[in-house]
Amino acid sequence: MIRIDQVWIAVEPLDMRAGADTALARVVRVFGAAHPHHAYVFANKRANRMKVLVHDGIGVWLVARRLNQGHFVWSNDGHGSVSLTHEQLDALVLGLPWQRIGEAGIIRLV
Repeated sequence: MIRIDQVWIAVEPLDMRAGADTALARVVRVFGAAHPHHAYVFANKRANRMKVLVHDGIGVWLVARRLNQGHFVWSNDGHGSVSLTHEQLDALVLGLPWQRIGEAGIIRLV
């Protein structure tokens, strides 16, 4: 099990051809550093693919996910990054509206 204490979503799209080194360089540019036990989430321009870079304290893991239909619900707030809870990350990778999930993992109606 990979320990993840904090999850960050990058607003700016990432080229999905990027490997671990390119994704790590983007993490350093956007977040300042790759902190141990933090996950950094990126999407492509169409938001139908995402990559997650996780620093496990020893090295980095890079995983990819693609939706066959639809797209991931991505942040458009204009900031460089947004912090997510584990429940919000779970919703995001399923393509669900993660912004509606509150601190306690409950979906808020807006």
